[in-house]
Amino acid sequence: MSRVREPVTARLPALLALALPVLAGLAYMASFGASSAYLAITTAALVVALALVAAVPQGLTAAKTRRIAAIVCAALLLVPLVTGPHMNGIARWLPLGPVTLNSGLLVLPLLARLSAQDQDYGHWMLAAALLAALLQPDAAATFAVTIAAVGLHHVTKDWRAGVVAILGFGATIYAGLNGELPPVPFVERVLVQAAGDSGPFALLLFVALMTSFMLMLFAGPGTRAERFALAGSLFGFAVMAAVNNYPTPLIGYGAAPIIGYAVALAWPEGARR
Repeated sequence: MSRVREPVTARLPALLALALPVLAGLAYMASFGASSAYLAITTAALVVALALVAAVPQGLTAAKTRRIAAIVCAALLLVPLVTGPHMNGIARWLPLGPVTLNSGLLVLPLLARLSAQDQDYGHWMLAAALLAALLQPDAAATFAVTIAAVGLHHVTKDWRAGVVAILGFGATIYAGLNGELPPVPFVERVLVQAAGDSGPFALLLFVALMTSFMLMLFAGPGTRAERFALAGSLFGFAVMAAVNNYPTPLIGYGAAPIIGYAVALAWPEGARR
């Protein structure tokens, strides 16, 4: 795998895609009484994320490397089923000492890009992620996989990605009926919460999140297929967080989406083969 160090300015769209929504979320949380721990963890995650995107050298990755990374991502989605914690039969969190990370938000962004880099096994990567999210169950994760598959199919016209997308809609309905938990302030349904607190802040958060989506879709790293798959995953997570009790990516509290999308944006480009 050859690596080339780009100037930081070349990564400005990726850096902005992370910084804008997270900073908007921090401003909202600080203004409406979020705990200092929420602010500290979110800020620390953003610093790590920006450093990762700025520092990781680019280049083409080998197919073997991408497939190993995909296996690791799928395995991390299954870990909560074994280790817990479990809440009402739901297991979607990776326990890391005093901190728990949402496994879907942590690994699905990268898995979306990896699926777009692999013509032979990309659809299987998405299918494995869909199955793991269904077992948790996590409707936000299943919908993120679904819209990533829609984005991939839109660009590549690969019927196999279309099949995953169709299955994903059914999986999302099932997971949505079986995997809902009570909302946590500043974590789930952040846009809905913000709308009740302050119309201008809700608009700010919405615009910041949409700007992040557009940057990933049209100006982010990678091929067009990679960008559409990655942005599709963000769209899926965000939509489910708006309509049901699921974590809102990037504008709410949580290190998992910040680190997850940073890893995906920092991942080297790969030709689809």
